[in-house]
Amino acid sequence: MDPIVLAAGTALVSAMATDAWLQSKAATVAMWRRVRPDHTDDVGAELDALRGQVLAARDAEDEETEQALAGVWRMRFQQALADTPGLAAELRLLLDDHLGPALSRTEQTRGASVVMNAEARDNSRVYLSGRDQHINGA
Repeated sequence: MDPIVLAAGTALVSAMATDAWLQSKAATVAMWRRVRPDHTDDVGAELDALRGQVLAARDAEDEETEQALAGVWRMRFQQALADTPGLAAELRLLLDDHLGPALSRTEQTRGASVVMNAEARDNSRVYLSGRDQHINGA
């Protein structure tokens, strides 16, 4: 899944539990109208219903449900990205200008992703690690 999709889906659901939700929702609906005009009829109502579920999950301290709800929008964004050229730039703007600023520092880092790439040539070795790494031997 595209890293921007992961970040945007997570940030959207996290923003639902903030005081800035109305602004985040308006920006999301506006973006959806621009890039998916054929799928905008019920998006606002769907977001409001999902917000109710997110708030209930937060009250119950049910992180698994919240992650599942974020997955719904990750899949929607991923499908839209596959169908709509240029959506990645729109998602980045939505994330940077509207969703990200609505989140606490902790939630901003929750949605962040790290992409690491390496290439080995001429029988060389490559070691990548997201944290501690111990290499023994030759």
